[in-house]
Amino acid sequence: QVQLVESGGGLVQAGGSLRVSCVASGRTFRMYHMGWFRQAPGKEREFVGTITWSSGNTYYADSVKGRFAISREYGKNTCILQMNSLQPEDTAVYYCAADTGATTAAYDYWGQGTQVTVSS
Repeated sequence: QVQLVESGGGLVQAGGSLRVSCVASGRTFRMYHMGWFRQAPGKEREFVGTITWSSGNTYYADSVKGRFAISREYGKNTCILQMNSLQPEDTAVYYCAADTGATTAAYDYWGQGTQVTVSS
């Protein structure tokens, strides 16, 4: 089992920045990837980006490329989503998710989510 806890969401004006963290605990020795997703009201959950835990390689959705950055603090089992140049359309609940290979799903464990609101 892996537990994920996000923190750091909030309210920011358009053009501003926010940093969201995800701390993993439990059987983290089998962490392969950490992904970030978001879901806006009335919309489906959307992929934001992912990081390969061992190498730090990242991949982003086109909608956030160049504005968002994912990093990890390897020894602290912490994943960071740095969001810059935020726009109102980035308003959503942001979730981190862990790929540990425990199931056939792409991501096996999910955090509870943290609200990010961008005002115009």
